This record gives sequence, C-alpha cells and structure tokens, in this order.
Amino acid sequence: MVLAAVIGVGMIPFGKHENRSLVGMGAESCRMALKDAHINPDRVDAAFFSSGLAPKLFGDFTVGQNVFWEVGINRIPVVNVENACTSGSTAFFLAYNMVAAGQAEVALVCGAEKMCVPGFGLISSGESQLDTQLGMVAPAGFALRAVRHMEEYGTTKEQLAKVAIKNRTHGGLNPMAQFRDPITLEEVLAAPMIVDPLTRLQCCPIADGAAAVVIASPSVAARFPRSVNAECAVLVTGNYENPQDLANWETDRRGAQTAYEKAGMGPEDIDLVECHDAFTISEILHYEALCLCPPGEGGRLVDEGAVALGGRVPVNPSGGLLSRGHPVGATGVAQIVEVVMQLRGEAGPRQVEGAQAGLAQCMGGDKDGDTKSCTVSIFSV
Repeated sequence: MVLAAVIGVGMIPFGKHENRSLVGMGAESCRMALKDAHINPDRVDAAFFSSGLAPKLFGDFTVGQNVFWEVGINRIPVVNVENACTSGSTAFFLAYNMVAAGQAEVALVCGAEKMCVPGFGLISSGESQLDTQLGMVAPAGFALRAVRHMEEYGTTKEQLAKVAIKNRTHGGLNPMAQFRDPITLEEVLAAPMIVDPLTRLQCCPIADGAAAVVIASPSVAARFPRSVNAECAVLVTGNYENPQDLANWETDRRGAQTAYEKAGMGPEDIDLVECHDAFTISEILHYEALCLCPPGEGGRLVDEGAVALGGRVPVNPSGGLLSRGHPVGATGVAQIVEVVMQLRGEAGPRQVEGAQAGLAQCMGGDKDGDTKSCTVSIFSV
C-alpha cells in the first residue's frame, strides 16, 4: 500500500556558486519544487532541511528556518538534519514517515550545501574519531575497499576507471551536472593519484548546490497526474560489533533488502538506480549490495555495459556524484529528484526508456570499518 508520493521536485545546477548564499540556493530549489507541485507555501504542513556542513563552515544553526521563510513558510514544524552524506536522504526519510503516519498531508524537503569556500578540507567522520586522527579520511577508507575487492575478486583498475567514464558520459547529458566533458580510460588512469588505486578522476568533486522535493499523502497526490509513488524509505546504521568484510558491505545489503521487502519488490523490478558513487569502487560495491549482480561481479557489470544508459539497469543516469558533484546536504535529495524525473519521463536525452521503478541509495560516514548511515528509497509509477 502506497503511503506517500512525490508531487514536486526542484534543483539548481551543481557547481561553484561563489556569489550565492546557502540560504539563497536552498530557497530557489524550494520555489522550483513548490511550483512544480502547484502547491502554495501555506499548504506545507512540515519542512525538513539538510546540510552536513553549515555549522562547521559558517557557524550557522537552524538554517532550515531561514531557507523556508525565504519562500514564505513559517509556523510549522521545521527539522534541521545532519547525517553526513545521507543528510538529504535522511531528511526525506523523516518527511516520508511523517506523511505516512498521517501527521502531515504535505511536507517539503530541501537539501543545500556550500562547499566551494576557502579552507575547506578533506571530508572525514570527525576529528574526535581515532580512525580520522590516524588518517582514515574518506579517500583512504574507500581505497582500502578497492584493494580488498581487487585482491578477492580480481577487479581491475580498468574496471574501476570505467565507472568514472560511464558517469561522465551520463553527466554530459545532464545540464545540472558540474562536469560534463567526456574522459578517456587513459585520462582516468593517468590522473594524479589520491590514494592508490584511486586517481583524482575516480573521486567525486565538492560542489555548491541545492535540491528539493514535495511529498504528499495519497489523497492529496491523487489530484496530481505527475505524482510518483514513494514505495518505501529506509534508514539503517552500521554494525560496529564485528570485524567487517571490506569487499562486501553488509550494512548496504541489509538496507537494500529491507527496502525491497517494504516495497514488495526485488532487484529485477528496478529500472534505474541512483547510488552513492563517491568513489568508483563505491558504485561497484553498491551494484553487489543492491543485488544487481552476485558478489564480486560488479566489475563485469561495468565491462558489459549493463549499468550504462541503454543497458539492463542504468546506474547514475544523472552522472552521479562523480560527474554531478557532491554538495553533501543536497546529494540525497538530488538523487530522488533524478529518479522522479526519470519515472515521469522528463529526463531528456538521458531518459531511461520505459522506466517504471527506480531506487535511490546513499551512504554517509565511517566508523570501525563500517558506515554510519545508509538510506534506500524505492519509487514507482
């Protein structure tokens, strides 16, 4: 039974917006989503804002109230969300559940981030974490997973590089993407090494950006012919009790399995996927956790073109984080915007033909060899 639906989406291009404020970017995406939904601001019952870095970079707290008041929204529950890279998808999870529980008929979710600022450093799980103090920043953690996957399954550097090439090709079709020029295998492999085997072109870029979605109850959504059903929204936390297999992400697989069960669907029902390709190895691990292929065969999936536009299940038709960019608080919402546009048949040259169901997956933070958060949401028409 469908408990909520997306009736409007909005997004600004990701990139370097030196002359734009965090609040201004977020407000613009909200206006776009409300206009797309044909909803007035006073119709919104609750609003959720996500930013992973605003308090750290700007000393700003409760930014959501400022963003939503820019579009004329006040006197309602407003929740500010920080959950690393899943900040936006966690905000969606909270809004979905509020609507599904009947506590709101219409909810607005906005994710925004401004990262192209002086002094911005490496993303980590926090300076209080011992792993971070010892150098376990994001590129290092994913490089370890890449080396382990290559050792255990024979995944090659070329297969890793092909993920970046595919997503740049997809991004070239997306006017919202930060990087749109094609890249070659030779360019990816020859790019400056960040952490072996991940070169710079295999690591997602930072960006400024914002995205928003409007969620409504089934009774409200029934009046909107372009609404997209939200079959489920799942949030899970990592397992910190037992040593983790770096080549097989149990938390990722657990989140996906929970989502499939809640939606009453399986991987064979999914027509497209937006996933957290912060690094090329990330996407390969997600293929396997989402059961798009058996463990160890993610590299083969790239070789065969199964995850490219025109393939069996296109992954990151938006260009993903590797091409679109990764403004942390906006990313999870932007993934949902892409899935909704695809299911409405509005993705233009990157449209997945006949798409009826799509999945958005995101991960955030590292702790004791596992992730701190993982979200999986499934949508259908």
